[in-house]
Amino acid sequence: MDKVMATAGEAVADVPEGASLAVGGFGLSGVPNVLIQALYARGVSGLSVVSNNCGAMDTGLAVLLAAGRIDRVTGSYIGANKEFARQYLGGELEVELTPQGTLAERLRAGGAGIPAFYTPAGVGTQVAEGGLPRRYDGSGGVALASPPKEVREFDGTEYVLERGIRTDFALVRAWKGDRHGNLVFNKSSRNFNPLAAMAGKVTVAEVEELVEPGEIEADAVHLPGIFVRRVLALTPEQATDKKIEKRTVTS
Repeated sequence: MDKVMATAGEAVADVPEGASLAVGGFGLSGVPNVLIQALYARGVSGLSVVSNNCGAMDTGLAVLLAAGRIDRVTGSYIGANKEFARQYLGGELEVELTPQGTLAERLRAGGAGIPAFYTPAGVGTQVAEGGLPRRYDGSGGVALASPPKEVREFDGTEYVLERGIRTDFALVRAWKGDRHGNLVFNKSSRNFNPLAAMAGKVTVAEVEELVEPGEIEADAVHLPGIFVRRVLALTPEQATDKKIEKRTVTS
């Protein structure tokens, strides 16, 4: 099946108001910026986003966040995104902070059909015991806090129960992809992209290089096409437009 879409707008045309999205990337690496911009252009709001972070430097999800299109974020950290921090502390945004490894496994588990799993990460903290602020009231108080989670002992060690994540859509970026949706990620851009792709019921992948089926060796495929519904081939300009969060040089 040829899964290639003609435009980015067509690729996200059916994302509705209030949809949940799993979005790949880590910082500015491997972020599906073109698809995010297309979603921004559509004006969709009320989104629930699952991503390691919520964009940076007015790039990636920061575009949707600054426009007030995101209502809820499940992620690992706020980072240097001042607008993210402002909305969270001001009570405009609900935030579920999750340990990074736990977030990765929740996405993978959701994509693998595993509803929940036990992990030692977070035992003895508010991650397990509850009380983490999810939404502030705008006056410094907590309007909504995280609930306690089930903790169980296995072989003398305590583990907390975490739920797998499934989302309505997933947006990811790959280095190379074929028309059947088989994807290859380049180095650090592999990060959360395969996991986010697995978690989405409808996964859209923007690819820097589109090839014909069979050109990617089976052993080289990082994510099989069964997880990908749509493929968007980027232009050379889009494929090379990559920002650097903190540029460093050596002499």
